[in-house]
Amino acid sequence: MSQSRLSSLGETCLSIAIGFLVSLVITAWLLPAYGHPVSLADNFQITAIYTVASIARGYLVRRAFNRWGRAC
Repeated sequence: MSQSRLSSLGETCLSIAIGFLVSLVITAWLLPAYGHPVSLADNFQITAIYTVASIARGYLVRRAFNRWGRAC
């Protein structure tokens, strides 16, 4: 059974939301450890940019696999 587009988007967004929180923590810890202090606002912006990219990537990959699965 194929997953609907809306279900694909919802699953991807939930996964990315969890990743967003994890990334905020990691960025706040990792960048200063390498000598790059980052404010909470900057951390949020950096993480948000990667999150939008991750949502698009995850959605497109899932839709591609759903399409290829029907062709096989």
